[in-house]
Amino acid sequence: MAYASAALDAAASGSTDTRIEVRARVRAYIIDNFLLGSQAELKDEESLLDGGILDSTGAMELAAFLEESFGIAMADEDFTPDNLDTVERICGFVARKQAGAALPASV
Repeated sequence: MAYASAALDAAASGSTDTRIEVRARVRAYIIDNFLLGSQAELKDEESLLDGGILDSTGAMELAAFLEESFGIAMADEDFTPDNLDTVERICGFVARKQAGAALPASV
C-alpha cells in the first residue's frame, strides 16, 4: 500500500503529475470497460450519463474501480452526477476524497 500512501500525499499537495495520472487511469478504465476500447472522441467534459456510456450498473463498477485504484471509500451520497458524470468530475471527486482521507480526523 505504499503507492496508496504516496498517492494520498501527492493528492493532498495538489500534484499535477497525480492529477494527470488519475485522469489517464480513469479515461483508460472508461474506454476499456464501457466503450470497449474505442476512444470515440471521449472528451473529459462529456456527460457519461447523457451519452449512454454509464448507467447505474456501470456506476457501481466505476465506484469499485475508484475505490480499489485510488484508495478511497464511496458512500451512498457520493453517487451523484456532480461526482461521476464526466471524466473531469470523476477526477475532481477522486482528488477531493484523497485529500479528505489525508487529513487527520478531528476529535
